[in-house]
Amino acid sequence: MPARTDEPVGPFPPGVDPVEYDKLRRRVLWKMPSGLYVVGARAGDRRNGMTLNWAMQVSVSPKLLAISVEEAAFTHALISESGVFTLNLIDREDRAIVRKFTKPVEVDAAAGTMNGFPYHDGPRTGAPVLDQAVAFVECEVRQSPKVGEYTLFIGEIVDAGFQKPEETDVLRMEDTRMNYGG
Repeated sequence: MPARTDEPVGPFPPGVDPVEYDKLRRRVLWKMPSGLYVVGARAGDRRNGMTLNWAMQVSVSPKLLAISVEEAAFTHALISESGVFTLNLIDREDRAIVRKFTKPVEVDAAAGTMNGFPYHDGPRTGAPVLDQAVAFVECEVRQSPKVGEYTLFIGEIVDAGFQKPEETDVLRMEDTRMNYGG
């Protein structure tokens, strides 16, 4: 993540204090409901899992999912090279797991673990699926426009599944003390 500046970024309504307006915008954006996920990426023998909250379905036909990944992230390099990713939906009771995926992970391929959490390779893409995820989707990238210092990877869903009961509550940003964006 690039160094964040506290300098407000415009545009600003006329006659409004830019600092106060920027604080207001951030608070409003933080109120928007957002999930909290672990994105799995793989290129060759290299794998990674990364905490992410910017994800959403963007098309019904075909079924497309978009994730926004910072260009400097290791996960960005893996997705750019391989053209595939997974999105792991995390159990609300497992909220501590997302803190373990905020930096490049230690992968033990022989043990099948990332930062000590068991995973398996997705059956269609080979990108990592966390064994304890409630559900997952596997995606093949169809478009990847640059948006600011991020890339919006738009992937077609090529496989999906539940690994826990469908009614299991999934993690949301507001379930944690984390906030990002705005």
